[in-house]
Amino acid sequence: MTQDAKAPSNRPGPSVPSGGPGIGNGTAEVVLEAIGLTKHFPVRRGLRQLFSKERTAVHAVDDVHITLRRGRVVALVGESGSGKSTVARLLAQLYPRTAGDIQLHGKTITVKGGSAFRAYAARVQMIFQDPFASLNPVHTIRYHLTRALKIHHNAGKTDEDLENALRELLTRVSLTPPERYLDKFPHELSGGQRQRVAIARALGADPEALLADEPVSMLDVSIRLGVLNLLRDLKERLNLAILYITHDIASARYFADDTLVMYAGRMVEGGDSETVTQTPAHPYTRLLIDSAPDPDRLAADADPLEEDRGNGEPPSLIRPPSGCRFHPRCPMAMPRCETDLPIRLEIGDKPGHWAACWLYDEATVAAQQPGVAA
Repeated sequence: MTQDAKAPSNRPGPSVPSGGPGIGNGTAEVVLEAIGLTKHFPVRRGLRQLFSKERTAVHAVDDVHITLRRGRVVALVGESGSGKSTVARLLAQLYPRTAGDIQLHGKTITVKGGSAFRAYAARVQMIFQDPFASLNPVHTIRYHLTRALKIHHNAGKTDEDLENALRELLTRVSLTPPERYLDKFPHELSGGQRQRVAIARALGADPEALLADEPVSMLDVSIRLGVLNLLRDLKERLNLAILYITHDIASARYFADDTLVMYAGRMVEGGDSETVTQTPAHPYTRLLIDSAPDPDRLAADADPLEEDRGNGEPPSLIRPPSGCRFHPRCPMAMPRCETDLPIRLEIGDKPGHWAACWLYDEATVAAQQPGVAA
Protein backbone atom coordinates (compact mmCIF):
# COMPACT_ATOMS: atom_id res chain seq x y z
CA MET A 1 0.00 0.00 0.00
CA THR A 2 1.26 3.43 -0.91
CA GLN A 3 -0.06 6.34 1.08
CA ASP A 4 1.45 9.80 1.23
CA ALA A 5 0.80 12.25 4.02
CA LYS A 6 -1.92 14.84 3.74
CA ALA A 7 -0.67 17.93 2.01
CA PRO A 8 -2.26 21.38 2.25
CA SER A 9 -5.09 21.35 -0.26
CA ASN A 10 -5.83 23.95 -2.90
CA ARG A 11 -2.18 24.88 -3.12
CA PRO A 12 -1.03 25.57 -6.69
CA GLY A 13 1.33 22.90 -7.93
CA PRO A 14 3.43 22.21 -11.01
CA SER A 15 1.80 21.17 -14.23
CA VAL A 16 1.68 17.40 -14.54
CA PRO A 17 0.83 15.68 -17.83
CA SER A 18 -1.74 12.96 -17.73
CA GLY A 19 -0.19 9.54 -17.26
CA GLY A 20 -3.05 7.61 -18.83
CA PRO A 21 -5.40 7.82 -21.78
CA GLY A 22 -8.05 9.79 -19.89
CA ILE A 23 -9.46 12.98 -21.30
CA GLY A 24 -8.23 16.42 -20.47
CA ASN A 25 -5.24 17.70 -22.41
CA GLY A 26 -4.86 20.88 -20.37
CA THR A 27 -1.82 21.78 -18.33
CA ALA A 28 -3.62 21.94 -14.97
CA GLU A 29 -2.20 19.76 -12.23
CA VAL A 30 -3.56 16.21 -12.16
CA VAL A 31 -5.10 15.48 -8.76
CA LEU A 32 -6.79 12.10 -9.18
CA GLU A 33 -6.49 9.61 -11.99
CA ALA A 34 -8.04 6.22 -12.76
CA ILE A 35 -6.14 3.97 -15.17
CA GLY A 36 -7.81 0.82 -16.48
CA LEU A 37 -10.23 0.83 -13.53
CA THR A 38 -12.23 -2.41 -13.37
CA LYS A 39 -14.80 -3.75 -10.91
CA HIS A 40 -16.52 -7.15 -11.07
CA PHE A 41 -19.03 -8.13 -8.38
CA PRO A 42 -19.18 -11.91 -7.72
CA VAL A 43 -22.63 -13.43 -8.06
CA ARG A 44 -23.85 -15.74 -5.31
CA ARG A 45 -23.97 -19.26 -6.69
CA GLY A 46 -27.11 -21.39 -6.57
CA LEU A 47 -27.31 -25.12 -5.92
CA ARG A 48 -26.72 -25.93 -9.59
CA GLN A 49 -23.46 -23.98 -9.69
CA LEU A 50 -22.35 -24.92 -6.17
CA PHE A 51 -20.25 -27.90 -7.26
CA SER A 52 -19.13 -26.50 -10.60
CA LYS A 53 -16.02 -24.49 -11.31
CA GLU A 54 -17.98 -21.73 -12.99
CA ARG A 55 -17.57 -18.34 -11.35
CA THR A 56 -19.99 -15.68 -12.53
CA ALA A 57 -19.68 -11.97 -11.84
CA VAL A 58 -21.35 -8.69 -12.74
CA HIS A 59 -18.99 -6.75 -15.03
CA ALA A 60 -19.98 -3.39 -13.57
CA VAL A 61 -16.95 -1.38 -14.71
CA ASP A 62 -14.32 -2.35 -17.29
CA ASP A 63 -11.15 -0.50 -18.30
CA VAL A 64 -12.19 3.02 -17.26
CA HIS A 65 -9.77 5.94 -17.62
CA ILE A 66 -10.50 9.27 -15.92
CA THR A 67 -8.25 12.24 -15.19
CA LEU A 68 -9.35 14.91 -12.71
CA ARG A 69 -7.40 18.18 -12.78
CA ARG A 70 -7.40 21.22 -10.52
CA GLY A 71 -10.02 23.79 -11.41
CA ARG A 72 -11.78 21.56 -13.96
CA VAL A 73 -15.00 19.54 -14.02
CA VAL A 74 -15.28 16.16 -15.75
CA ALA A 75 -18.82 14.91 -16.37
CA LEU A 76 -19.55 11.19 -16.50
CA VAL A 77 -22.79 10.65 -18.43
CA GLY A 78 -24.87 7.57 -19.07
CA GLU A 79 -28.23 5.92 -18.44
CA SER A 80 -29.10 4.16 -15.19
CA GLY A 81 -27.11 0.98 -14.63
CA SER A 82 -24.16 2.01 -16.79
CA GLY A 83 -21.71 1.94 -13.86
CA LYS A 84 -21.31 5.67 -13.15
CA SER A 85 -21.91 5.48 -9.41
CA THR A 86 -19.66 2.44 -9.13
CA VAL A 87 -16.84 4.47 -10.67
CA ALA A 88 -17.36 7.20 -8.05
CA ARG A 89 -17.32 4.70 -5.21
CA LEU A 90 -14.16 3.11 -6.56
CA LEU A 91 -12.46 6.51 -6.73
CA ALA A 92 -13.64 7.21 -3.17
CA GLN A 93 -12.12 3.84 -2.13
CA LEU A 94 -15.50 2.66 -0.84
CA TYR A 95 -15.20 -0.43 -3.06
CA PRO A 96 -12.02 -2.45 -3.63
CA ARG A 97 -11.12 -2.52 -7.31
CA THR A 98 -10.81 -5.74 -9.26
CA ALA A 99 -8.09 -4.37 -11.53
CA GLY A 100 -6.57 -1.10 -12.64
CA ASP A 101 -4.90 1.72 -10.77
CA ILE A 102 -5.96 4.81 -8.83
CA GLN A 103 -3.33 7.51 -8.52
CA LEU A 104 -3.38 10.57 -6.26
CA HIS A 105 -0.85 13.12 -7.48
CA GLY A 106 0.85 10.39 -9.49
CA LYS A 107 1.18 7.89 -6.63
CA THR A 108 -0.78 4.65 -6.49
CA ILE A 109 -3.27 4.66 -3.62
CA THR A 110 -4.98 1.63 -2.08
CA VAL A 111 -6.69 2.01 1.27
CA LYS A 112 -9.00 -0.36 3.13
CA GLY A 113 -9.85 1.56 6.28
CA GLY A 114 -8.44 3.13 9.40
CA SER A 115 -6.11 6.10 9.40
CA ALA A 116 -5.05 5.52 5.78
CA PHE A 117 -8.65 5.80 4.57
CA ARG A 118 -9.20 8.88 6.73
CA ALA A 119 -6.15 10.56 5.22
CA TYR A 120 -7.39 9.74 1.72
CA ALA A 121 -10.92 10.97 2.51
CA ALA A 122 -9.46 14.28 3.65
CA ARG A 123 -8.32 14.86 0.08
CA VAL A 124 -11.09 13.12 -1.91
CA GLN A 125 -14.67 13.68 -0.77
CA MET A 126 -17.93 12.34 -2.18
CA ILE A 127 -21.33 14.04 -2.45
CA PHE A 128 -24.15 11.51 -2.63
CA GLN A 129 -27.30 11.63 -4.71
CA ASP A 130 -29.91 11.74 -1.94
CA PRO A 131 -29.09 14.36 0.70
CA PHE A 132 -31.80 13.10 3.07
CA ALA A 133 -30.31 9.60 3.07
CA SER A 134 -26.74 10.85 3.50
CA LEU A 135 -27.60 12.96 6.58
CA ASN A 136 -28.51 11.33 9.89
CA PRO A 137 -32.10 12.44 10.66
CA VAL A 138 -31.60 12.31 14.46
CA HIS A 139 -28.72 14.80 14.47
CA THR A 140 -28.63 18.54 13.84
CA ILE A 141 -26.72 20.33 11.11
CA ARG A 142 -24.29 21.50 13.79
CA TYR A 143 -23.49 17.88 14.65
CA HIS A 144 -22.89 16.86 11.03
CA LEU A 145 -20.54 19.74 10.28
CA THR A 146 -18.74 19.60 13.64
CA ARG A 147 -18.03 15.91 13.15
CA ALA A 148 -16.53 16.54 9.70
CA LEU A 149 -14.35 19.39 11.00
CA LYS A 150 -13.08 17.43 14.00
CA ILE A 151 -12.36 14.22 12.13
CA HIS A 152 -10.19 16.10 9.64
CA HIS A 153 -8.59 18.38 12.24
CA ASN A 154 -10.09 21.61 10.90
CA ALA A 155 -12.11 22.59 13.98
CA GLY A 156 -9.44 24.80 15.52
CA LYS A 157 -8.37 24.75 19.18
CA THR A 158 -11.18 26.62 20.92
CA ASP A 159 -14.96 26.68 20.86
CA GLU A 160 -14.80 30.06 19.19
CA ASP A 161 -12.63 28.62 16.40
CA LEU A 162 -15.18 25.87 15.90
CA GLU A 163 -18.10 28.31 15.74
CA ASN A 164 -16.25 30.44 13.22
CA ALA A 165 -15.50 27.36 11.11
CA LEU A 166 -19.16 26.28 11.21
CA ARG A 167 -20.37 29.71 10.16
CA GLU A 168 -17.80 29.86 7.38
CA LEU A 169 -18.90 26.49 5.97
CA LEU A 170 -22.56 27.47 5.83
CA THR A 171 -21.75 30.87 4.38
CA ARG A 172 -19.62 29.21 1.72
CA VAL A 173 -22.64 27.19 0.52
CA SER A 174 -24.96 30.23 0.69
CA LEU A 175 -26.94 29.18 3.77
CA THR A 176 -27.15 32.53 5.50
CA PRO A 177 -27.45 33.65 8.17
CA PRO A 178 -25.71 30.50 9.50
CA GLU A 179 -27.40 30.74 12.90
CA ARG A 180 -30.73 29.97 11.25
CA TYR A 181 -29.58 26.51 10.12
CA LEU A 182 -27.03 25.22 12.66
CA ASP A 183 -29.52 23.83 15.16
CA LYS A 184 -32.06 22.50 12.69
CA PHE A 185 -32.59 18.86 11.79
CA PRO A 186 -32.38 17.60 8.18
CA HIS A 187 -36.15 17.14 7.90
CA GLU A 188 -36.65 20.84 8.68
CA LEU A 189 -34.76 21.85 5.53
CA SER A 190 -35.74 21.73 1.87
CA GLY A 191 -34.05 19.32 -0.52
CA GLY A 192 -31.80 22.01 -1.92
CA GLN A 193 -30.79 23.18 1.57
CA ARG A 194 -30.00 19.61 2.62
CA GLN A 195 -27.78 19.14 -0.42
CA ARG A 196 -25.97 22.37 0.40
CA VAL A 197 -25.36 21.03 3.90
CA ALA A 198 -23.97 17.82 2.38
CA ILE A 199 -21.64 19.92 0.22
CA ALA A 200 -20.60 21.95 3.29
CA ARG A 201 -19.83 18.72 5.15
CA ALA A 202 -17.60 17.58 2.30
CA LEU A 203 -15.82 20.95 2.33
CA GLY A 204 -15.19 20.49 6.05
CA ALA A 205 -12.39 18.10 5.12
CA ASP A 206 -10.73 20.78 2.95
CA PRO A 207 -10.54 18.36 -0.03
CA GLU A 208 -8.74 18.64 -3.34
CA ALA A 209 -11.27 16.57 -5.33
CA LEU A 210 -15.06 16.24 -5.14
CA LEU A 211 -16.93 13.22 -6.49
CA ALA A 212 -20.49 14.44 -7.07
CA ASP A 213 -22.80 11.48 -7.72
CA GLU A 214 -25.86 12.98 -9.42
CA PRO A 215 -25.99 15.82 -6.87
CA VAL A 216 -29.07 17.52 -8.38
CA SER A 217 -31.17 14.59 -9.63
CA MET A 218 -33.18 14.40 -6.37
CA LEU A 219 -33.90 18.14 -6.36
CA ASP A 220 -36.70 20.20 -7.87
CA VAL A 221 -35.95 21.46 -11.34
CA SER A 222 -36.26 25.06 -10.11
CA ILE A 223 -33.33 24.74 -7.69
CA ARG A 224 -30.95 22.49 -9.65
CA LEU A 225 -29.30 25.41 -11.39
CA GLY A 226 -28.52 27.07 -8.06
CA VAL A 227 -26.67 24.00 -6.78
CA LEU A 228 -24.71 23.63 -10.03
CA ASN A 229 -23.75 27.30 -9.88
CA LEU A 230 -22.63 26.79 -6.28
CA LEU A 231 -20.39 23.89 -7.29
CA ARG A 232 -18.97 25.93 -10.16
CA ASP A 233 -18.21 28.81 -7.80
CA LEU A 234 -16.51 26.46 -5.33
CA LYS A 235 -14.46 24.94 -8.14
CA GLU A 236 -13.18 28.34 -9.16
CA ARG A 237 -12.59 29.78 -5.68
CA LEU A 238 -11.06 26.64 -4.13
CA ASN A 239 -9.39 25.29 -7.29
CA LEU A 240 -11.13 21.94 -6.88
CA ALA A 241 -11.11 18.97 -9.24
CA ILE A 242 -14.69 17.73 -9.66
CA LEU A 243 -16.20 14.55 -11.11
CA TYR A 244 -19.83 15.30 -11.97
CA ILE A 245 -21.95 12.18 -12.51
CA THR A 246 -25.27 12.67 -14.28
CA HIS A 247 -27.73 11.12 -16.72
CA ASP A 248 -28.61 14.59 -18.03
CA ILE A 249 -26.18 15.34 -20.82
CA ALA A 250 -27.57 18.88 -21.17
CA SER A 251 -26.41 19.78 -17.67
CA ALA A 252 -23.00 18.29 -18.49
CA ARG A 253 -22.65 20.77 -21.34
CA TYR A 254 -23.57 23.64 -19.02
CA PHE A 255 -21.44 22.68 -16.03
CA ALA A 256 -18.52 20.50 -17.13
CA ASP A 257 -15.32 21.27 -19.02
CA ASP A 258 -14.97 17.71 -20.34
CA THR A 259 -17.51 14.93 -20.80
CA LEU A 260 -17.16 11.15 -20.79
CA VAL A 261 -20.01 8.94 -21.97
CA MET A 262 -20.43 5.50 -20.39
CA TYR A 263 -22.51 2.53 -21.51
CA ALA A 264 -22.78 -0.89 -19.84
CA GLY A 265 -19.61 -0.46 -17.83
CA ARG A 266 -17.39 0.87 -20.63
CA MET A 267 -16.43 4.31 -21.88
CA VAL A 268 -17.71 4.96 -25.39
CA GLU A 269 -16.86 8.63 -26.05
CA GLY A 270 -14.97 11.54 -24.54
CA GLY A 271 -13.84 15.07 -25.27
CA ASP A 272 -14.58 18.64 -24.30
CA SER A 273 -18.23 19.12 -23.34
CA GLU A 274 -19.13 21.46 -26.18
CA THR A 275 -17.84 19.05 -28.82
CA VAL A 276 -19.37 15.89 -27.29
CA THR A 277 -22.81 17.45 -26.86
CA GLN A 278 -22.95 19.44 -30.11
CA THR A 279 -21.23 17.00 -32.50
CA PRO A 280 -21.57 13.57 -30.85
CA ALA A 281 -19.68 10.79 -32.60
CA HIS A 282 -20.78 7.54 -30.97
CA PRO A 283 -24.28 6.26 -31.88
CA TYR A 284 -25.10 5.87 -28.18
CA THR A 285 -24.22 9.49 -27.43
CA ARG A 286 -26.46 10.60 -30.30
CA LEU A 287 -29.36 8.55 -28.96
CA LEU A 288 -28.74 9.89 -25.45
CA ILE A 289 -29.01 13.46 -26.74
CA ASP A 290 -32.06 12.63 -28.88
CA SER A 291 -33.82 11.14 -25.85
CA ALA A 292 -34.24 14.63 -24.37
CA PRO A 293 -37.76 15.98 -25.05
CA ASP A 294 -37.84 18.36 -28.00
CA PRO A 295 -41.15 20.21 -28.62
CA ASP A 296 -40.23 20.81 -32.26
CA ARG A 297 -39.55 17.14 -32.82
CA LEU A 298 -42.77 16.13 -31.06
CA ALA A 299 -44.82 18.53 -33.16
CA ALA A 300 -43.37 17.27 -36.42
CA ASP A 301 -44.51 14.16 -38.22
CA ALA A 302 -42.57 11.34 -36.56
CA ASP A 303 -41.04 8.53 -38.57
CA PRO A 304 -41.90 5.20 -36.82
CA LEU A 305 -38.58 3.68 -37.89
CA GLU A 306 -36.72 6.70 -36.55
CA GLU A 307 -38.56 6.45 -33.21
CA ASP A 308 -37.45 2.82 -32.77
CA ARG A 309 -33.75 3.63 -33.04
CA GLY A 310 -31.87 2.30 -30.02
CA ASN A 311 -34.95 0.99 -28.23
CA GLY A 312 -34.47 -1.97 -25.96
CA GLU A 313 -32.90 -2.77 -22.63
CA PRO A 314 -29.24 -2.51 -21.63
CA PRO A 315 -27.48 -5.87 -21.81
CA SER A 316 -26.92 -8.23 -18.89
CA LEU A 317 -23.59 -7.39 -17.27
CA ILE A 318 -23.28 -10.95 -15.97
CA ARG A 319 -22.85 -12.13 -19.55
CA PRO A 320 -22.19 -8.95 -21.52
CA PRO A 321 -22.33 -9.10 -25.32
CA SER A 322 -19.14 -9.86 -27.16
CA GLY A 323 -17.54 -7.10 -29.18
CA CYS A 324 -19.16 -3.70 -28.68
CA ARG A 325 -21.63 -3.84 -25.80
CA PHE A 326 -23.94 -1.42 -27.60
CA HIS A 327 -24.24 -3.43 -30.82
CA PRO A 328 -27.57 -5.18 -29.93
CA ARG A 329 -29.23 -1.71 -29.79
CA CYS A 330 -27.08 0.17 -32.28
CA PRO A 331 -28.83 1.30 -35.48
CA MET A 332 -25.44 1.39 -37.27
CA ALA A 333 -24.03 -1.93 -36.09
CA MET A 334 -21.76 -3.84 -38.47
CA PRO A 335 -20.77 -7.54 -38.36
CA ARG A 336 -17.42 -6.53 -36.88
CA CYS A 337 -19.17 -4.89 -33.92
CA GLU A 338 -20.49 -8.29 -32.77
CA THR A 339 -17.05 -9.85 -32.41
CA ASP A 340 -14.34 -7.19 -31.95
CA LEU A 341 -14.11 -4.94 -28.91
CA PRO A 342 -13.77 -1.37 -30.26
CA ILE A 343 -10.72 0.67 -29.30
CA ARG A 344 -10.47 4.41 -28.71
CA LEU A 345 -10.33 6.14 -32.08
CA GLU A 346 -9.67 9.84 -32.59
CA ILE A 347 -12.49 11.64 -34.41
CA GLY A 348 -10.26 14.38 -35.77
CA ASP A 349 -12.70 17.28 -35.50
CA LYS A 350 -11.36 18.68 -32.21
CA PRO A 351 -8.25 17.77 -30.18
CA GLY A 352 -8.98 15.07 -27.62
CA HIS A 353 -12.34 14.03 -29.10
CA TRP A 354 -12.49 10.24 -29.34
CA ALA A 355 -15.03 7.41 -29.62
CA ALA A 356 -14.78 3.68 -29.06
CA CYS A 357 -16.60 2.82 -32.28
CA TRP A 358 -15.57 0.95 -35.42
CA LEU A 359 -17.34 3.56 -37.56
CA TYR A 360 -14.19 5.66 -37.21
CA ASP A 361 -11.71 2.94 -38.08
CA GLU A 362 -9.59 3.90 -41.10
CA ALA A 363 -10.80 0.91 -43.13
CA THR A 364 -14.46 1.71 -42.43
CA VAL A 365 -14.02 5.40 -43.22
CA ALA A 366 -12.22 4.56 -46.48
CA ALA A 367 -14.97 2.13 -47.51
CA GLN A 368 -17.56 4.88 -47.03
CA GLN A 369 -15.80 7.26 -49.38
CA PRO A 370 -17.43 7.65 -52.83
CA GLY A 371 -15.96 5.31 -55.39
CA VAL A 372 -14.27 3.05 -52.83
CA ALA A 373 -15.39 -0.57 -52.61
CA ALA A 374 -16.16 -1.94 -49.16
